[in-house]
Amino acid sequence: MLEIPESKTISLQAGKTLMNRRIAEVFNASSPHKFAWFYGDPSGYAKILSGRQVISTSGHGMFVDIHCDADVCITIGDGTNMRYYSPFEQRPEKYQLLIVFDDGSSVAFTVAMYGGIWAYKGIFDNKYHKLSLNSISPLDDAFNESFFDNIIKNVVKDLSAKALLATEQRIPGIGNGVLQDILFNAGIHPKRKKSSLSYFEKDGLFHSLKVTLSSMTDLGGRDTEKDFFGHNGGYKTLLSKNTVKTPCPNCGNLIVKEAYLGGAVYFCPSCQKLR
Repeated sequence: MLEIPESKTISLQAGKTLMNRRIAEVFNASSPHKFAWFYGDPSGYAKILSGRQVISTSGHGMFVDIHCDADVCITIGDGTNMRYYSPFEQRPEKYQLLIVFDDGSSVAFTVAMYGGIWAYKGIFDNKYHKLSLNSISPLDDAFNESFFDNIIKNVVKDLSAKALLATEQRIPGIGNGVLQDILFNAGIHPKRKKSSLSYFEKDGLFHSLKVTLSSMTDLGGRDTEKDFFGHNGGYKTLLSKNTVKTPCPNCGNLIVKEAYLGGAVYFCPSCQKLR
């Protein structure tokens, strides 16, 4: 899924690859998807996008924005894959949107379970996108101990560690994917209640959040996700679908998978005790 390491990686790759290229053709879905969300009527995307030139890209939270001239933008959200094809590569047969550039290269947008592909002119009226744009990323220096402590203090309910970090977009771009290694590196079970965390554990969680996300981003995203060119990220996840039932890198006990809060959590029952 599209979380901070992937949104940053894909936006940087797209920026370097697409800069100054002009959109020549726009093709609507060859494979309609009832959980692919658009901004207005997607049949009008060709009129909005054709002839536009890419001037910049940005990645924030669970979004990637491709900014074009004339105040036109394409935004993708969590659940949407954006894949580049050179002029010499065969384009996919199935997609929810396909954009062809003036050099013959193309970008295909596909949705697996659900996802947004939004093309628009001017301001994007989406509360989660606005929240993400106006939030401080854990990758920024301004996201410090005091800032993180205020996030925790502002949560009235005694939530679990997973709910605290990965629900309600308290920290945009932190989802169930990156959460697993953050909690593992902090030695905190995903079901641990906020009230049970000591000062030192909260401090450890803060540092794990910063260091783990930076490592994931610096290495081009996680190995469970694809980048702009269809390659897996270079960060080897410690806890994920790739490592379930394998030995814990710390103690050797097997990594456990459980269903929790509408998704799966992975943890080491020895290193992340539920106290």
